[in-house]
Amino acid sequence: MAAQSVKELDVYRRAYELAMAVFEISKAFPPEERYALTSQIRRASRSVCNNLREAWAKRRYEQHFVSKLTDCDGEANETDTCLDFARDCQYLSQEEHRALTQLNAEVRRMLGSMLNNPLPFLLNR
Repeated sequence: MAAQSVKELDVYRRAYELAMAVFEISKAFPPEERYALTSQIRRASRSVCNNLREAWAKRRYEQHFVSKLTDCDGEANETDTCLDFARDCQYLSQEEHRALTQLNAEVRRMLGSMLNNPLPFLLNR
């Protein structure tokens, strides 16, 4: 049976898990990063979920669906870059960085799979 809600998709669940992990870990970032890296990494990671929801709403139109998935992928890549900055600024340990980037890579692989084969997700096929 096809998913009735985007929340049923593994990619959404994993992206949401990542966004919440980023939120929790970024609470320890220094105050001077509040309007810079902290805000940016939180927004980028959350945008993956937000764009997935928008993609789901546009499943009637393959080009719109794929366009929003491409936005998701862009935000996931931005999240990856922010994680690298957080590690290199010593806001994340190597282990925290590894765990978060692995989860992000998993989300990116799932998005890539959807981008390569969007038809199973579309309405009115």
